[in-house]
Amino acid sequence: MSWTRVWAVAVCGGVLGCAVAAGPAAADGAGPAGEGDPSVSLILNGAMDARPGEIVDLRLEGISPERGQAKVVASSPAFGDKVHLVHKKDVVSEGTEGDVVVSSYAAREPLAMTARPGTYPVVVKVGSKEVARDEVKVVASQRPTFDVSAFHEEARPGERLYLEFDDLYPGETGTDFTVRSKAFTAPVRLTHDKERDWYNPRLFTARPDLPSDVRDGTYAVTLTGPDGKRITERKMTVRAARPGDGDYVGEVRQLRFFGRNGSPDQSRAKGFRVASGGVVNVLLRDVTPDVGEEYRLTATSPAFESPAKLRLDDSKAADGDDHRRFYGPARIRRGLEPGTYPVTVVSHHGRVKKTADLVVTEGSAADEEAEDGGGVPRGVGAGAGGGAVLLVAAAAFLIVKRRRMSGSGT
Repeated sequence: MSWTRVWAVAVCGGVLGCAVAAGPAAADGAGPAGEGDPSVSLILNGAMDARPGEIVDLRLEGISPERGQAKVVASSPAFGDKVHLVHKKDVVSEGTEGDVVVSSYAAREPLAMTARPGTYPVVVKVGSKEVARDEVKVVASQRPTFDVSAFHEEARPGERLYLEFDDLYPGETGTDFTVRSKAFTAPVRLTHDKERDWYNPRLFTARPDLPSDVRDGTYAVTLTGPDGKRITERKMTVRAARPGDGDYVGEVRQLRFFGRNGSPDQSRAKGFRVASGGVVNVLLRDVTPDVGEEYRLTATSPAFESPAKLRLDDSKAADGDDHRRFYGPARIRRGLEPGTYPVTVVSHHGRVKKTADLVVTEGSAADEEAEDGGGVPRGVGAGAGGGAVLLVAAAAFLIVKRRRMSGSGT
């Protein structure tokens, strides 16, 4: 399944802009559009190399609701039946200047399970008039596959796995699938995510965490069906990091801090001040973090009301950093006596410990708001540029590197 177009929305100087290509669009690059209305765009998502049963997203732009009072219908031998498109209004962005709304006619339709490999025309009509034309490329069905994936070729204790069962194949039924293994603390039920995996109605997944104390070894991972019978099995090797492995102790840098309204780029390792009752962000940087630490790292301190959960910074701003960044906010205890307090983060299954000093001052959260992102009190070393911040909003994709732990196919 692939995508025809990626919507891009950029905030620049406080003005929101949204650009959409005009005219008929090609389906996933499958071929030229027809000679319909040049003011109308037909966008097909999931129309390139699609298997029988996969869902195609159809979107027709350039038709006013008044004109669309006549039926908007798409037809193709690949669908096996006519597809009725309904009017939609999508709010792309909300801003002070008003909402940016895209009006279209849309539908999602599965390809017929009987569709044979080939390229098929898709024709859209408003009433009896053809307004757009495109193509769907269908490939052959594939036998059901079960995959067990991890970041490393050998899974690490505490790692989050990815389990996937794809049985989009003629005659397959049922929705109750369970995965069992001696490496797991309990059976794992696979479910279908209608939002994320909308294009494949028979894709069942789960993201279980391996126990942090699971022993090294090779484990059977067994998939069972609705009747409890074994469908197929995969082998998974688990091995804890050892001296010499890049993730055994990683390359952890000194802890740094930044304020409630600051950013990692404004962080400081020494001399950071925060008022009692205020908020501080704790930042840890590591070239080779232990797998799963994006879910379990915490910072502790006698100055904190509770431990701070550090989460992976997957923003575009982190792309230029050679280290992976983890940070999170902590609330300073109200009424805490001024002084210097240690902040500690333990990583790599206890093999690495980093501690830094945080200076707590008298004051209140209101005083904290007067400080810049670096924790420098008002009037001390503030730059001539003040604290201007440019915000850029973009569609972000977290690319998770996964390696197949065994071949596909049941």
